[in-house]
Amino acid sequence: MRVLFLGDIVGRPGRRALRLFLPELLEKFDPHFVIGNAENAAGGYGLTAKIAEELFDLGFDLLTSGNHIWKREFLPYLAQSQRVLRPANYPEGAPGRGVAILSKGEKKLAVINLEGRVFMRALLCPFRTGAALAEEVRAETPCVLVDFHAEATSEKIALSWYLDGRVSALIGTHTHVQTADARILPQGTAYLSDAGMCGLRDGVIGMHRGQALEMYLTQVPRKLEVPKKGAVKVEGVFLELDEKNGRALRIETFRREENGVC
Repeated sequence: MRVLFLGDIVGRPGRRALRLFLPELLEKFDPHFVIGNAENAAGGYGLTAKIAEELFDLGFDLLTSGNHIWKREFLPYLAQSQRVLRPANYPEGAPGRGVAILSKGEKKLAVINLEGRVFMRALLCPFRTGAALAEEVRAETPCVLVDFHAEATSEKIALSWYLDGRVSALIGTHTHVQTADARILPQGTAYLSDAGMCGLRDGVIGMHRGQALEMYLTQVPRKLEVPKKGAVKVEGVFLELDEKNGRALRIETFRREENGVC
């Protein structure tokens, strides 16, 4: 089974980057399933129904998310959607779902969305939640992908060891910076601390660099915006999974950048 996972999609530049580069990536990797984290796809914060449908039209099978998914106007769509996930370790009563099983012909891929707790909300335990859900979905398919939306690399690495052999891959999101630690763990789980981002190449994690510099230099809080213009990039990871036992066979990161400067 071949899976293409795109890092955090940030605003209009991220969507433009996908229009530029996703067709070539689909041709090269020929994935059975295409997944991306879209919690920042609408103006750099949150998601809307219109933008979710736009991403599905580009070829995405499923969108994962994280702590920025909770735009109030998006909650009705999130509550009924089968194709947009929110982290599974939010308490009972939170709208939406944290796990999905994708099917194409005889191929089935389970996707679990989790959120970290280090420097983030005090949610339910992602370790115990992830293990319980992995056991549940493996009754239907051995191929299980986890998007762990977390701040601390230590928490991400720890969860990968905890779930090694229970899931096919654990891919980190949230920091928007692609890491260089792609590997397959001893029990067959592919791991990457962060898939990176799709968005503005020369900003600050997709946001306006001038505004970010002002904030850090003055320590005065301000809203960071996504510039409308500038060179863009896409980042993500390609996976090959053994459909019989769910073990990862291959993990490969990728990056595509547009020429020019911001």
